[in-house]
Amino acid sequence: MTDQPSGVLEVAQRARAAASELSGATRAVKDAALRAIAEALLDRADRILASNAEDVQRARTAGTSAGLLDRLTLTRPRLAAIAEATRSVADLPDPVGEVVRGYTLPNGLQVRQLRVPLGVIGIIYEARPNVTVDAAALCLKSGNAVLLRGSSSAYASNTTLVEVLGEAAGSVGIPPAAVSLVPGTSHESVKELMTARGLVDVLIPRGGADLIASVLAGSTVPVIETGIGNCHVYVDASADVDQAVRVLVNSKAQRPSVCNAAETLLVHADAAPTFLPAALAALAEAGVRVHGDEQVARYAATTGVDFAPVTDEDWAAEYYSLDIAAGVVDDLDAALAHIRRWSSGHTEAILSDSAAAVSAFVAGVDAAAVMVNASTRFTDGEQLGFGAEIGISTQKLHARGPMGLRELTTTKFVVTGSGHIRE
Repeated sequence: MTDQPSGVLEVAQRARAAASELSGATRAVKDAALRAIAEALLDRADRILASNAEDVQRARTAGTSAGLLDRLTLTRPRLAAIAEATRSVADLPDPVGEVVRGYTLPNGLQVRQLRVPLGVIGIIYEARPNVTVDAAALCLKSGNAVLLRGSSSAYASNTTLVEVLGEAAGSVGIPPAAVSLVPGTSHESVKELMTARGLVDVLIPRGGADLIASVLAGSTVPVIETGIGNCHVYVDASADVDQAVRVLVNSKAQRPSVCNAAETLLVHADAAPTFLPAALAALAEAGVRVHGDEQVARYAATTGVDFAPVTDEDWAAEYYSLDIAAGVVDDLDAALAHIRRWSSGHTEAILSDSAAAVSAFVAGVDAAAVMVNASTRFTDGEQLGFGAEIGISTQKLHARGPMGLRELTTTKFVVTGSGHIRE
């Protein structure tokens, strides 16, 4: 590290010191900090919303799309929901100090593997001010300091939010530097954060494919990859048609702009004659455009669905919209081959009444989550009982799938003897 650190490194150094102090904080202190944060979000609502209005106006002037404007915008009801979510994190069990395993060796040594905080976590994310609070709450609860680097479009909102969070946490004894905003709005500040190895223990990027790829390519700090979601729904020959249609529509249309929305439909050739007419009609009613192969095209004309021929770009796409790629496959093996080629490793779903088909699918796909007769939209920390999540990891080391409090810890071994020496 340089002898005269930049603003980014100065903030990281303060976060490192705060992490050392925070690692020993009791659950009572951490929970008190989270409840103080929840109250402060409501008490300082006018201040927060005024800063957010500045960001929204700049984004609107710059021609930002309606979808991104919606993600950027905070309202009183949204602040109230964020505050309630923060209180919910306080109610979750504290993972720090949990005994992962413990045993006594034949020589009498007592061995325990304990959960401990990671240390300093950097979060790089796009224009969603709610992530500022969510990430801070999860990191504090798990005993970690957090460095927050949101996009420049939300800089005023994030600056005020971090000030409010730090003041609230400090009021109950948490070092305010445990929640810090990375200074600057240029890419240079991101680069400095990504190369602050020794000060930052791990980086978690949250956003689109370009953001994630940039962090993975440029970081010397270890990265937990929260991947994009090219999620597939495979309808097997034995699937219940009505059930499969409901699950498909929910997977695609319930909230199409998120990473666990379905992007590709694969249908067993034997199921196509009965399933596709019903499915395409239901997708049409939900406003979904289908990018289909020649076999899907045969059914599209009679269902009223908006249709386009499928391309390789469609098979690879994470649409973030009411679009879905669709094709007919000869059998389960063909579906698995297609998924292996195009999957992002996020979530894959099978709809089937065949135990053998389900078993083969679960064994054959390589993904963070596999849904059996259930919507892809359930790949979510809150939905799976974690209470909250900091992202969906699609990598295989350290954490995979929804990342809750336990995934924000590592472990250490504590070995206790009575004067033991190794012979």
